[in-house]
Amino acid sequence: MRALITGITGQDGGHLAELLHDKGYEVYGLVHGQNNPKRLAVETEFPFVTLLEGDVTDPTSIVRAVETSQPDELYNLAAISHVGYSFKNPTLTAEVTGKGVLNVLEAVRLARLTDTTRVYQASTSEMFGGLDYNRPGRGYNESSLFHPRSPYGAAKLYGHWIAKNYRESYDMFVSCGILFNHEGERRGVEFVTRKITTAVARIASGLQDHLQLGDLWPKRDWGYAGDYVRGMWQMLQHPEPEDFVLASGETRSVEQFVEAAFAEVGVDDWRPFVRQNPALLRPAQVDILLGDASKAESELGWCREVDFSGLVQRMVRHDLWLHGSHDVRHRRPRSRALVGGAA
Repeated sequence: MRALITGITGQDGGHLAELLHDKGYEVYGLVHGQNNPKRLAVETEFPFVTLLEGDVTDPTSIVRAVETSQPDELYNLAAISHVGYSFKNPTLTAEVTGKGVLNVLEAVRLARLTDTTRVYQASTSEMFGGLDYNRPGRGYNESSLFHPRSPYGAAKLYGHWIAKNYRESYDMFVSCGILFNHEGERRGVEFVTRKITTAVARIASGLQDHLQLGDLWPKRDWGYAGDYVRGMWQMLQHPEPEDFVLASGETRSVEQFVEAAFAEVGVDDWRPFVRQNPALLRPAQVDILLGDASKAESELGWCREVDFSGLVQRMVRHDLWLHGSHDVRHRRPRSRALVGGAA
């Protein structure tokens, strides 16, 4: 079996490459540009991956990558995936996260692989929005109403619908995974969960004094990325192409994540170490995201193995190791002064 992964340099790309290699796949990954600083990291951690140069905004390069790899499975994970960044760069977000999906699907069609290549499209819970008229109730599922609240969510919604259109128009095997927030030690430090665990590790190690955050009240459905990429693979093993929600079925606020992370280093009163920065507030915010993965659990046999506390513990311990503190659970941070830089 051969698989092509766009977005190979991201969190999910790394987990997926590892999973597919363990299952005996020949793995190809798309990287943007010759001087991509993340390329060396992928080559070092995943020497078994054959890297192909390309860009989802460049249709010719995608066709070339598909023709070269001749994939049995194509996982389109490429995206401008940071919600806050999408507000600052909406046009780029639309080109990569939205139109990029179209380019990938067209590449499969133009390469005449519609009958042999199964495609996974990474959709997102950010397509829902959490507004009064479509509150999740027991949890958003595959039939829930969409109302994106960011350029990222809107671009993903286009990608989601164009994927369904190609499935219906060209009889392509295209499955969309509507994944709720999934985190882990490979998450970029610009994302709030990894920003929190990195700061907690640095504060506990005496390398940093405080953490700057935006809103603390939004609630998210958080799971472990390793569990969720397993679900991606399971979707492409399903007899028919369908859409599936992957979620934990639990929701917690950013504040609760902060509290749990500081508890891992023995800090109960975390408030002196956290400051709100108005510059980090978003023009529009999603109050709550909660998913219902009943369909994936019943039809795919998917289940998560890492719960919320296990996720936070895994991330904090990784960042403690990364920043040089191997035994800091009972060590107090160096200073409570709210000075200096922030993660």
